[in-house]
Amino acid sequence: QVQVVESGGGLVQPGGSLRLSCAASGSILSIYTMGWYRQVPGNERELVATVTSYGTPNYADSVMGRFTISRGNAKNTVYLQMNNLKPEDTAVYYCTCNVKTRGSTSIDVYWGRGTQVNVSS
Repeated sequence: QVQVVESGGGLVQPGGSLRLSCAASGSILSIYTMGWYRQVPGNERELVATVTSYGTPNYADSVMGRFTISRGNAKNTVYLQMNNLKPEDTAVYYCTCNVKTRGSTSIDVYWGRGTQVNVSS
């Protein structure tokens, strides 16, 4: 099994910054693309940013230029630096990773339980 754990959410004022962290652990053979999604109650979960195992990022238009996604040296970690936060960034942020586990022939997607980000004055 694979565990995905996020941390770093909280309350911040508009214009402020937060850094989210995510670590995957368990019976991991290889980790491929990792990323962040977010969801507001009543809305669908939406892509925020992803990063490949080579470090190639992809961003939603709404966060381009404000958020930066990066992989840790251990490759099983991913970070999301969020700058110039806006009230519309308020959501639960979920980490996701594409993993091949030991003994498996497929790549499966695993999700964390989410971390709340509130942007409010």
